[in-house]
Amino acid sequence: MDMPQRRADVLVGGAGFAGLALGIALRQALGESFAVIVADPALAVAKSNDKSNDLRATAIAAAARRLFEAIEVWDGVEAQPILDMVVTDSKLDDAVRPTLLTFGGEVEEGEPFAHMVENRHLIDALVTKAKAIGVELRATAVTAFAYSARAIDVQLADGDPVSARLLVGADGARSNIREQAGIVTHGWDYDQSAIVTTVAHERDHDGRAEEHFLPAGPFAILPLTGKRCSIVWTEKKREAARIVALTDAEFHAELEKRFGLKLGDIEVVGPRRAFPLGLFTARSFIAERIALIGDAAHIIHPIAGQGLNMGLRDVAALAEAVTDAARLGLDIGGGDVLERYQRWRRFDTMTMGVATDGLNRLFSNRSDALRLIRDIGLGVVERIPALKRVFIREAAGFTGDVPKLLRGETL
Repeated sequence: MDMPQRRADVLVGGAGFAGLALGIALRQALGESFAVIVADPALAVAKSNDKSNDLRATAIAAAARRLFEAIEVWDGVEAQPILDMVVTDSKLDDAVRPTLLTFGGEVEEGEPFAHMVENRHLIDALVTKAKAIGVELRATAVTAFAYSARAIDVQLADGDPVSARLLVGADGARSNIREQAGIVTHGWDYDQSAIVTTVAHERDHDGRAEEHFLPAGPFAILPLTGKRCSIVWTEKKREAARIVALTDAEFHAELEKRFGLKLGDIEVVGPRRAFPLGLFTARSFIAERIALIGDAAHIIHPIAGQGLNMGLRDVAALAEAVTDAARLGLDIGGGDVLERYQRWRRFDTMTMGVATDGLNRLFSNRSDALRLIRDIGLGVVERIPALKRVFIREAAGFTGDVPKLLRGETL
């Protein structure tokens, strides 16, 4: 016997940061009568009341932090403020890595431009909040959809059909929703991988983040709570695979060459994994009754630490567009609403993609001539405080047409 079709206002496919944050924001803004479902097989962990096992860490820009404050999840997150940022440019075997650029860590007095959070803590806080306010969490995947009058009929892997006014693809870089909607992506693979792990050390990091530009790519040291740091270490794909496969002692030796001894003895205390890097943007962020957010819409190089934050900008823009439409009695999945979202986000996304691609090409190479040019450029920025403030505000997410949630305002 066929299962009866359930109804929802919004069905979000994908329960990462973006999908959960969007579900929470919409439910808070539009109340109990507004039905939101977030579906993702990974929610089986949440359903069993276990904690997330994602051991990675992420830089949360100030605007994204304001979003999390606005949806009332930030107080439940253990976060390390980034109080200082140092940039160097050197070869791997250089005896000295002179500091070329520094950034103070505040965008406003008492407000750091970014925090480091461990993914598992933030996911757990988002899941807890979603449950508390009545977002329906489903440990299943979106498998198919078809259109009916003023709705999109979604089939879930557990066999439950749902009729929604809007389907949101938040299901990552290999988005099944994007593929089924026939939306192609444009971009390229960098032939680079980011090695990610967590390191404990003897001395306090004092909230300082460091980015060493080495010929193979950036080596970032990002402070976590306690005497620990998250490492994002870029290498060519083949070299990254070799390094990850080393014995513990050999891996430690390679890491120490890049990390140095300024924080005393170091110890790898997290799993080491390599993630392929590329630049990919969906040809369109929308289709009929469908919107893409986060990695389903765009992937950029992590050189500027903006990937997740770009996804949260999507969340803020889409949540505001849908909320405004709902309060006016308009069709939340209608073309005008979705076009507003796409106009709001597409230019910013393309601009950030071009910027990170240019930075990667400028810094991830062995050219002494380019190294001289970029070091002169970094030196110029270091000597112009006003220019540094512009870069800090851009990194914090406060430039352009900023949605309400990113300003810390409720919808």
